[in-house]
Amino acid sequence: MALKSKLLLIILDGVPYRNWRRLMGNLEGWVQSSEAQVWRMRSVLPSTSACCYASIHTGVTPQVHGILSNENRFRVRQPDIFSEVSKAGGRTGAVTHSYWSEFFRSHPFDLVEDMEFDEPGGPITHGRFHTMTGYNLKNQMTPSDVDLFATLTMLTRRHGIDYGILHSCTLDSMGHRFGHDCHEMDHACYAMDGMLAAFLPGWREAGYEVIVTADHGQTDRGHHGGHDDEMQDFALYYFGPAKGPEADALLDQLQLAPTVLSRLGVDIPATMKGKVFLI
Repeated sequence: MALKSKLLLIILDGVPYRNWRRLMGNLEGWVQSSEAQVWRMRSVLPSTSACCYASIHTGVTPQVHGILSNENRFRVRQPDIFSEVSKAGGRTGAVTHSYWSEFFRSHPFDLVEDMEFDEPGGPITHGRFHTMTGYNLKNQMTPSDVDLFATLTMLTRRHGIDYGILHSCTLDSMGHRFGHDCHEMDHACYAMDGMLAAFLPGWREAGYEVIVTADHGQTDRGHHGGHDDEMQDFALYYFGPAKGPEADALLDQLQLAPTVLSRLGVDIPATMKGKVFLI
């Protein structure tokens, strides 16, 4: 069944709003040339990674879906983007950290069976995951983002996915190690922006609308989880034909899931109460 459109959601973990706007030169260049629109979005609380992942895809708060920390993981019960796109006859793809598989397919994550799969009819039709097992401040254990962008591109070409999500922890890990006001972070954002720019025009040419955003922000001390603008706020860039709110609007993270489903032409479940922001 053909959906109304195709969309890719790119989640760059842990980047505060100001670093998006001052360091992401390619994204900002597309805003200046009117090829992209950009807004500020605010995460749920706690502004912890796993909590935000579950809210991004379900459109409900952590207090409702129950993922309240990175250590508290299970298959969530609420409808999510994967489940609803699949029910509508669409094909989904995920190139993400393994937490997304645990929340939206099966828990616990099996390192051999769940790392890569093609599962017609499943909520995640094509999954390609990584775990960062052994992560610490001295060894990030993150894949190259070029590899992740290339893998997502492969899913679009080989399998014609209607909805795809890519999630990278590189900048979050760099932020935890160095903070967000340093030479190392300046270069990390510069490098990510350049890697993404090598693939994004091709996705647009292939007919995909693209959203590039984060799950949460991060402080100059490399922290997030709490109630603070630096921890919660990040940018959201949209490439596509829809029109959004005024440039100074503050978006709520709970608006993201229903907005993605709306762009795809998929029915929005009653549990997703956030207002659609792309029309």
